[in-house]
Amino acid sequence: MQRPAATSLRRSLLRRLAAPLSMLALMSGLIAYWLAWQYTQHVIDRSLADLATAISKQVQIAGPNARSTVPPLAQAMFSDPNDRLIYRISDGEHEIAGEKELPLFGTQVREQRAAYVFEAQFQGMHVRVAQVRVLQDVGNPIIVEVAQPLRYRYRIAAEFLVAIMMPLLLLLFAGWGIVWRVVNQQLNPLTALADSLNRQTHMSLEPVDETFVPMEIQPLTSAMNALVVRLKTALDAQRKFIADAAHQLRTPLTAVKLHAEQAANARDPNQTLSAVHELRAAADRAVRLSNQLLSLARAEPGAQAARFAELDIAALAFETGAEWVPRALAAHVDLGYQRLDGAAQDKPLNVRGNPVLLREVIANLLDNALKYLPSARPDGNVTVTVGETADEHGVRFAEIAVEDNGSGVPAALQADLFKRFFRGDAADPGVESGAGLGLAIVHDIVNLHGGSVRYEDATGGGARFVLRLPLAIGTQAAQETAQTAHP
Repeated sequence: MQRPAATSLRRSLLRRLAAPLSMLALMSGLIAYWLAWQYTQHVIDRSLADLATAISKQVQIAGPNARSTVPPLAQAMFSDPNDRLIYRISDGEHEIAGEKELPLFGTQVREQRAAYVFEAQFQGMHVRVAQVRVLQDVGNPIIVEVAQPLRYRYRIAAEFLVAIMMPLLLLLFAGWGIVWRVVNQQLNPLTALADSLNRQTHMSLEPVDETFVPMEIQPLTSAMNALVVRLKTALDAQRKFIADAAHQLRTPLTAVKLHAEQAANARDPNQTLSAVHELRAAADRAVRLSNQLLSLARAEPGAQAARFAELDIAALAFETGAEWVPRALAAHVDLGYQRLDGAAQDKPLNVRGNPVLLREVIANLLDNALKYLPSARPDGNVTVTVGETADEHGVRFAEIAVEDNGSGVPAALQADLFKRFFRGDAADPGVESGAGLGLAIVHDIVNLHGGSVRYEDATGGGARFVLRLPLAIGTQAAQETAQTAHP
């Protein structure tokens, strides 16, 4: 599938801002033209009405002599060829002066002061006519008309339009320039942000400076900074893990090399056999350490979440404990299993999780308990208890506890129990030295499943490790339904 081409934010912003700005200028021009046309109509109509009124006043003054005195005066008033004014003076039956073909009636009639203004046709031209009637004591009223072709009005309106549009066009170009500059300035923080991110390396991850970042971009930079912090934390943890793992693997591998050299150089068969046994023990420690490191890597957040499924943690705990019975018998340890919630042994206690990792959790706790018992108490016992519990908010959990009757953990060491590569057996020569990863693996896997693990002193002495895992939603709903039906 072809990936869609990336769009330019700059071009998109310019297009979305410049297009409305251009439309606004166009609409302003159209409105200006309409206003100019209306203004021209009003001014010229008033001018025509004033001319017609002025002639009508002369007619009134001249009285019976209007036929002889008014025509020369009208000729003088309309002698300017640039105005192209047309006039007519008549009494409806006889022409006194002017163009006798000028119509006495027209369309779009409206009143303008003491005159009537209308449109008509004269010699194939559209003209605007102002008409004034002068009443006489005897005879028909004298009709005075002054007309002008409409094309002159269009010319004047066009002149107004040009005069108005030139500043609008200049403002439009200036607006485009301002939009271009503002868009570029507002996108500069994104460019600076990209440059800052490009300078980051896996060795120097630093948060982006948000001092001059606009408020609208701060959610993006805050999310990036949070991601950078998580990446830095993960990389630091990875580097520390690799360094610690390399340090821890160096010891058993060095032992393997030394015992192999001893076996190769030994001349006595007994020395060779002893060196081979030591070689095998060192190899076993190296293999166990490698397996624990792999388990720790699998417990990283997100590595196994996609493989989670609903499972019966009670059955898983019982099956895992059964697998450790032979080793417990060999160590003379009584390994038991018990349900604390009073439920039947086969009642499911479902959680969501990875069965391989959860089996590793229980196995590590059993291994930890069995490893410390032989030197502390030969007739020791280890008990795996499973039950259901709830916290102060009413959230229900599956609780699994592994308890022994050994000597427990000193209070000074309890805070470091779940740290990686921490070993509390260094001072106990009777206990097989471990890698210090078992409880760290337990802690990380339980956190991955949204649960918790803690240490507490067992009643009567010994150690007790308690882990809680959230019950599956379906299991909680079914239990709540059952409680409602059978209170």
